[in-house]
Amino acid sequence: GDNVRKYPELFERVKAEGHQVGNHTHNHIGGIRHSIKEYSYNVEKANTYIHSHYVRPPHGWMRLPQYAWLSRKFKIVMWDVVTRDYSKWLDAEDVVNNVKKYTRNGSIITFHDSLKSIDKLRTALPESIQWLKEQGYAFKIFP
Repeated sequence: GDNVRKYPELFERVKAEGHQVGNHTHNHIGGIRHSIKEYSYNVEKANTYIHSHYVRPPHGWMRLPQYAWLSRKFKIVMWDVVTRDYSKWLDAEDVVNNVKKYTRNGSIITFHDSLKSIDKLRTALPESIQWLKEQGYAFKIFP
């Protein structure tokens, strides 16, 4: 949301390169700590920039009213592999090993494009992609 507002050229480049973009709220707010009113406003605000019918709740947290509201308006996309690329206790090799250990057919793998993870991401993401391809995995966007 807010990063799309701040960096519209990057957002357009990501889409032009064939990537699919979903809503992740405007300010990366977690559902547990916010009311349905605050949460829905934040999601809707992000969608003024993103225009997606997919949403991934930050941290995977949402309360039942938020889930009910989201599921009426969006397709909720969760994940099953968290690489922990943001952890100060892990290095790039650990991140790749998490991908190797936990990925299964149909997995959705979470990497983060943040200051906490960027140094690891530069190495771990291409290595993970290479390994996944070598294992016969395919990369697809949602319909």
